[in-house]
Amino acid sequence: MSKENPELGREVNKYLDSLGINTPITELVKEDREEKIHKIASLTEEMLKVLGLDLTDDSLEETPMRVAKMYVDEIFSGLRYDTFPKCTTVENKFCHGDEFVLEKNITLYSDCEHHLRPIIGQAHIAYIPGEKVLGLSKLNRITQYFAQRPQVQERLNQQIAHAIAFITGSQDVMVVVEAGHTCVSQRGIKDTNSTTVTACCLGQFGEHNSELRKEVMANIRGCA
Repeated sequence: MSKENPELGREVNKYLDSLGINTPITELVKEDREEKIHKIASLTEEMLKVLGLDLTDDSLEETPMRVAKMYVDEIFSGLRYDTFPKCTTVENKFCHGDEFVLEKNITLYSDCEHHLRPIIGQAHIAYIPGEKVLGLSKLNRITQYFAQRPQVQERLNQQIAHAIAFITGSQDVMVVVEAGHTCVSQRGIKDTNSTTVTACCLGQFGEHNSELRKEVMANIRGCA
C-alpha cells in the first residue's frame, strides 16, 4: 500500500502558494526523475573536477551519481508533490474544548537554502482537533516532507503548521522548531553552541498572552 498521496500533495502546496509561504520552485520540479539524476550527476562531476579532485580514483568515481540520487530521492525529495505522505484522519471522539494533542521531540533533518548545509534539530507540534484527529505518525511524516527541501527555518515552521491546519480543518495549530545550523557552526562565525528556536502559532495559540501557548511551551520544556 502506497505511503504517498500525490493529490493531497498538490492541494497542500497550492494552499501554501495562496498564503505566499511555499518554497520558490519552477516547473523543472516536474522533470523526470532519471533526467534529473543524470543532469545533477553531470554537474556534480564538473564541480568536483574544478575543485581539483581526481574522479578516476575508485573512492570518488561514483560520487557524482551518489550525490545526484541522494538529492533527488532523499534530502530534496520534499520538492515533489508526489512524495507527500498519505495522511489518515479519524473521527475526534476524545479531545474537546481547548484540549490539545502535543507531539514533541520529532527528529528533524533539513538543509539551509543559503549554503545547502544541514539543519539538525527537533520539531514540537500541538493542535486542537476539530472533527478530525490526525494519526500521530503523520505529524512526523509531514515534518519530514517539508524538511526534505532547501529551507529557512521560519518558513519550515509555517509550512508544517498551515499544512496541518489544512488537512485537519483545525485553525488552532502550534509548531516550534529548535535546530542547529551547520552553516553557522561549520563555516562563517563557526559557533558550535548556538541553537535557533522558531515558532508558528495559529488560532488560539497565537492569541495575545495565550495561556494555551504557555501550557504547550511548559510541556515542551518539561516544566508542566
